[in-house]
Amino acid sequence: MPYVITEACIGTKDKACVDVCPVDCIYEGPDQLYIHPDECIDCGACEPECPVTAIFPEEDVPGTLRSYIQKAKDAFESANPPGRPTR
Repeated sequence: MPYVITEACIGTKDKACVDVCPVDCIYEGPDQLYIHPDECIDCGACEPECPVTAIFPEEDVPGTLRSYIQKAKDAFESANPPGRPTR
């Protein structure tokens, strides 16, 4: 999973990252946005667009936020995965 959206997105869901994603791999869950781990092409376009600094390359996710790596994987494997963002 190249990029991960972490805690700062919860309740914010700004969607500036969605607008710049060239492969539309950012989805909307009930509490936050998620980057699909199998669709992300690791381009990094989303990271600088996030106004709350919630997006990190997987290897750079701070230690206290590492649980968000698994949270994203679990979200897409669940019976009710995140959907396309609403506008």
